[in-house]
Amino acid sequence: MSGSALFETFARAPLSFERGEGCWLIDEKGERYLDFAGGIAVNSLGHSNPALVQALTDQAQKLWHVSNLYEIPGQTRLAERLVANSFADRVFFTNSGAEALECAIKTARRYHYVAGRPERFRTITFEGAFHGRTLATIAAGGQAKYLEGFGPKVDGFDQVPFGDIEAVDRAIGPETAAILIEPVQGEGGIREVPAQAMRRLRELCDQHGLLLIYDEVQCGIGRTGKLFAYERSGVAPDLMAIAKGIGGGFPMGACLATEEAASGMTPGVHGTTFGGNPLAMAVGNAVLDVVLADGFLEAVSRKSLLLKQGLASIADEFPDVVEEVRGVGLLLGVKCRVPNTRMMATLRDEKMLSVTAGDNVVRLLPPLIVSDDEIRDALGRIRAAADQLSAPAAAAQ
Repeated sequence: MSGSALFETFARAPLSFERGEGCWLIDEKGERYLDFAGGIAVNSLGHSNPALVQALTDQAQKLWHVSNLYEIPGQTRLAERLVANSFADRVFFTNSGAEALECAIKTARRYHYVAGRPERFRTITFEGAFHGRTLATIAAGGQAKYLEGFGPKVDGFDQVPFGDIEAVDRAIGPETAAILIEPVQGEGGIREVPAQAMRRLRELCDQHGLLLIYDEVQCGIGRTGKLFAYERSGVAPDLMAIAKGIGGGFPMGACLATEEAASGMTPGVHGTTFGGNPLAMAVGNAVLDVVLADGFLEAVSRKSLLLKQGLASIADEFPDVVEEVRGVGLLLGVKCRVPNTRMMATLRDEKMLSVTAGDNVVRLLPPLIVSDDEIRDALGRIRAAADQLSAPAAAAQ
């Protein structure tokens, strides 16, 4: 064996970080990087957040794991708070977003099964979607690059073009159980679904007796300036998967459901060993303490405006580099006219971290606690990167 003992499934940047402070990561040489990747929208409250560190440390000194054979008070508290602040009546805790989506898909199928409609198991999804890396969720996402080499695609998923609601209507058949959509596509290129389209999906579900499932793994927990992205349209789902931001860096997710949608999920039909463990629950409750505090979400929206205005100015100055600025809250995308991998690498040279996405987009996903000064700092680095990538600058070199 040569090289690393790890699976070679990640094209990792040649960086290794030793510690983090808020919006900053510090490598082994002491170099500081402004983190606008946020662990891919995971580090919602920044690195080494004192409230999260305290919650995790306090719980770690008491109890780590007991399994779901017993009552876990932290689960009850976190579930009640999520229910109180959403459409939901029930919550199932998981370890990841993919597991939360698996739970949502199983819950939708089970709902129809117990209602005497076992033939209804298919879910309509959208091109460009990303729902996880399990066999079911790569089938739901439908992207060829994730499906290749893993055998027959798991049956039960029908894809339609993004934003084509009439195609959804045509795709509904006697086997359709649910519609699954990200209110804002993340991996697909930071594409928000218009409120009118969300309303139409709700109407179709109600008309045909289907369940509406939202994937808010990336766009939930304050990322859009609302606790949940669906609040922007006012169109509630029947089921919703969350993860990433709710753990602030600790692995956790959840499937939220209405009482009716969860009616088939009775003892023994679904489970998890680690999901909802006391450590995760302590952190999740600490995250909500911060995100639900007065003025926090309003501050996210205000900071989003500052960042978007700055990005618009850079787009005006360097139209050969930046084609469009898109997104909501602190879930923003820069659609590039140069390869997005080049933009990300140039930003990294400027000691700033970002994430690529589909449609040649670079994602900017800073911690929600980012300051105005750090946003201005980021804009300076983005402008410097655009300047380097601009045709006149390239020609002069």
